[in-house]
Amino acid sequence: MSARAGIGAGAAGLRKLLSTTAFRLSLVYLGIFALSIVLALGYVAWSAERIMTRGMVETIEAEIAELEQVWRRGGLRRLAGAVERRAQAPGASVYLFTTPQGQRITGNVVSVSPGTLDVPGERAIEYARLTAEDESGVAVHRALVRVFVLPGGFRLLVGRDMGERDRLVEAIWGAFGWSLLVLVVLGFLGGWLVSKRVLGRIEAMTATTKTIMAGDLSGRLGVSGSGDELDRLAQSLNAMLERIGELMEGMRQVSDNIAHDLKSPLARLRARADEALRTADSPDALRAALERTIEESDDLIRVFNALLMIARLEAGNAEAPLAEVDAAEIARGVGELYEAVAEEAGVPLELRIADALPLVGSRELLGQALANLIDNALKYASEAAPGAPVTLTAERVGENVVVSVRDRGPGIPADDRERVLERFVRLETARTRPGFGLGLSLVAAVARLHGGTLRLEDAEPGLRAVLVLPRARTRQKDPSTRIAVASSERLKRG
Repeated sequence: MSARAGIGAGAAGLRKLLSTTAFRLSLVYLGIFALSIVLALGYVAWSAERIMTRGMVETIEAEIAELEQVWRRGGLRRLAGAVERRAQAPGASVYLFTTPQGQRITGNVVSVSPGTLDVPGERAIEYARLTAEDESGVAVHRALVRVFVLPGGFRLLVGRDMGERDRLVEAIWGAFGWSLLVLVVLGFLGGWLVSKRVLGRIEAMTATTKTIMAGDLSGRLGVSGSGDELDRLAQSLNAMLERIGELMEGMRQVSDNIAHDLKSPLARLRARADEALRTADSPDALRAALERTIEESDDLIRVFNALLMIARLEAGNAEAPLAEVDAAEIARGVGELYEAVAEEAGVPLELRIADALPLVGSRELLGQALANLIDNALKYASEAAPGAPVTLTAERVGENVVVSVRDRGPGIPADDRERVLERFVRLETARTRPGFGLGLSLVAAVARLHGGTLRLEDAEPGLRAVLVLPRARTRQKDPSTRIAVASSERLKRG
């Protein structure tokens, strides 16, 4: 029973191996290479045979020319003597001189195929010749010959033995056969090794993905370090998993923050409505309670709108189109809009904006981001130094447009500057001021959508919020590209 189980497991493993893409590709490459070997060696054998045949023909023609000169000078008797001398010399030359009746006069050929001497011309024949070891023995050979009919009906056959040529061609085809056999064996072995290696890595990836599908998002695909396509696939999937993990963590944090930070406004809203129902004794009191309820409802709607906008920006699905805009014009417009607010708060607002700062971006989103930064700065501007100005600067630095807002407030400790960019994060010093901790998160999301960054720096005293935006920005529509960009930004921040 165990033997059958082992055979069944082996057959299943073999079927799995044969069904892998790597093994099939190996077989395709093997077939192409084998065909190339067949064509190459076939051409070599054909060329060798053709060259040797041409050499034999040239040799035959040269000997015929010499024998013709002998015949013309001395007649048949002298021709017979020359043929006899040449026939006794070692070599591959073939000679036969016969009577008109076909009887052999001289030469190293004992017999030829019937009818060979009847038709003059050049052709390949089989013949029997005296062997070099024993004059009484004969051996059958193949030769390329030319037959001449002389005056009086005498026949002269001159040729070259084809044994050497045939042995060379046979050796070439033998080498071809062995080479093809070795190639097939090595090809199958190489395909098996490659498939086993690839199959092992894919099995490891499959096991990891099953773990992830079971709910463990901390699992990552293994990377061998070779930099091949499987490594690149694993790195892309790991980046995607990291991004998914961050989004899941963000959702969890948002859920927790909503539960904690929005619970109080909702409870207060309900308490005021309940109090109005119980204690209001006039239409004016009910109207005032309804107005306060509407104000708090508007605040909650703004919070949810901000959360929705941040989620869309982080997903790269913002509806605002990216086009050629002037960051200087946007900054100047937002600054002029807040001059009245700053004057009312008793805080001077200084504008230091370059003439023209073109970039590719969204006018609405950039304006909202700058408005959030200025609004935050005005809240804390006069706390440490009453009357100190808030400075809005927009300039070009290299290939980037840099917009910064500086205040003279208490600033943010260095350890908290990354944390305040998260949603609903508010420091203890900001708990007494209105807000929900979403302003800087929205600005950071707008910066990422434009391929830029938001930095919080110490202004000594105060805080400088620096928005760095590239002048040329290609919007990333491919989710995998957005994942890669997000990963590189996290590495830079980390």
